[in-house]
Amino acid sequence: MNFYEDWVELDLNPVISFSSTSKILYSNSEAQFLLNRIKQKELYDLTLKYAPKSFGVETSYIDLTIQSYTFYAITVKYDNEDEIHMKLYKSTMAKKESTLNIKNINSTNIFTLVDLAISTNKIKTDATYKKNYDPSIPEFKLDASLFIKTLNQAFEAFKNSVDIHCSILLKIGEYIKIEGKKYSLITVKITSDKDAEKELLQYKQDSSFILSCNKNKITIDLPLII
Repeated sequence: MNFYEDWVELDLNPVISFSSTSKILYSNSEAQFLLNRIKQKELYDLTLKYAPKSFGVETSYIDLTIQSYTFYAITVKYDNEDEIHMKLYKSTMAKKESTLNIKNINSTNIFTLVDLAISTNKIKTDATYKKNYDPSIPEFKLDASLFIKTLNQAFEAFKNSVDIHCSILLKIGEYIKIEGKKYSLITVKITSDKDAEKELLQYKQDSSFILSCNKNKITIDLPLII
């Protein structure tokens, strides 16, 4: 990796390169956080929306909120029909995603923790809980105490629901880079027939996972650290 590639990788603003078929050719670390919160196609469509009319580069000033991010500008550049590049500029009011804290965490069975949280919250509600677990996921390192606390908050946010569905799956083709190493992502997705009460969720920026909430879906993404 040369100086310029390293500099882009360290940029606190998301930088993404797409092919003409919307495939991601490159994304820096900050963009990977963003891609855990918004679909790839939405970012590609946004890039096309603000692309210059002809070959070249154009910066547009915008007021855009995506999940916990707020952006004030976007730069789009393309020199040929095969690829297009974009950079989003985070507002100073945006929530800053710090590097995930993976120190002092122990290997844990995630299914046991989720089952425990479901059992605890079943007592408080008449909701029906449904589960979909990938049994091939091994024990891995996570902050069990904080994870359980966050799970309880997530289920509490759906306390008025009739149906709550919880899945634990490996994200195929997605990873996160921490301290120069790539890790696959395990996602815990909780969905409901009712929208979540977001104000009940408290997220520590220096935690060992990524929490996001969008209407009736709460997602917790964890790096698969064996």
